[in-house]
Amino acid sequence: MKINEIYNMDCAQGLLELINSNQKVDLIVADPPYLIKDIHGGDKSYLGKRIRKYNQELSDSKLTNGISTTLFKLLWDVMEKPNFYFFCNRAQIPQYLDFFVNKNKCMWDVLIWHKTNVPPLYSNKYLCDKEYILHFRKGASCHPATYQKAKTVFIGTTNKKDKLLYNHPTVKPLDIIKTLIENSSHEGELVLDPFMGSGTTAVAARQLNRNFIGFEINKQFYEASQKRLASV
Repeated sequence: MKINEIYNMDCAQGLLELINSNQKVDLIVADPPYLIKDIHGGDKSYLGKRIRKYNQELSDSKLTNGISTTLFKLLWDVMEKPNFYFFCNRAQIPQYLDFFVNKNKCMWDVLIWHKTNVPPLYSNKYLCDKEYILHFRKGASCHPATYQKAKTVFIGTTNKKDKLLYNHPTVKPLDIIKTLIENSSHEGELVLDPFMGSGTTAVAARQLNRNFIGFEINKQFYEASQKRLASV
């Protein structure tokens, strides 16, 4: 499988091809589908209706069903040394900890993307003003170059501009992805993103002189990632 390519295919199929050819990667940065159990829940306010509309958009794009432990095993088997970053929501944390920490004894840390302009929905709950980034590693290094890059909280606004620009509902900020890649890989190493989306990881890898491989099953998102990557 060629490096520095994004493939329009199911990542499970792509991972099997990598494993069968004994092709290893040095870092995985992944934003898998979140687990959203009640896409129609929430209050009856205008903002509540907006949230339900957004959740329906995620559901239509098959981005609400989470990730299977079967896929965890494929991701594990394709690594040179286990070294993973996963974006996730709160409901998924026990599943990740069970596989990577309890079963496979990884070191781990929790990083947070704190969003400063989320809708003021806090009836009987806290604000949805953060997304989790779980870091698991075993034998791999983490080497932030500066105090700033070693911080575990990324502070910024929601990524509405990139969502509109790249036509993807959950695109992550490029500066966060670049920091993760820079902290946990070296130039010339191979970064895998099994859920490439709009191509953020590929762009970050190219700008940081890393190689990459990505998979994206959604044809619309794949085409957006190709267009974005061509402009870099």
